[in-house]
Amino acid sequence: MKIVIQRVSQASVQVDNKIVSAIKHGLLILLGITEDDTKEDIEWLCKKIVNLRIFNDDHGIMNWSLKDIEGEVLVISQFTLMANTKKGNRPSYIKAAKPEIAIPIYQDFIETLKQTLGKKVGTGIFGADMKVTLLNDGPVTIIIDSKRKE
Repeated sequence: MKIVIQRVSQASVQVDNKIVSAIKHGLLILLGITEDDTKEDIEWLCKKIVNLRIFNDDHGIMNWSLKDIEGEVLVISQFTLMANTKKGNRPSYIKAAKPEIAIPIYQDFIETLKQTLGKKVGTGIFGADMKVTLLNDGPVTIIIDSKRKE
């Protein structure tokens, strides 16, 4: 499982020109899922996300977590994070989980993140053509791969 975390002042996702979810201060998370992702990957990432100290404290130092600031989260599924670009110019998405495997993992990720954070988590619509708008705060963008914990 691979995520791209972006610290945002605001973010929203539209499907068919209709906003389906929006947040203010918090994190936009782009989520890529592989077929070998497990509950362990989900739990590890959710704890990491909620406790990652990437928000500024009163002195302008990145010292506060999502929990500390009571921030919001928007999760967007993005199979293109699993792209392999080593060969040729057309990315291969062979490592991305097929929808029948990815959807339950995506739903479990959202539910686990919701429980870990203790509040609602905004989402896009899995598999839809989504338009994501964000105001990156910092900018702060972090990539985390659950298969590279060490």
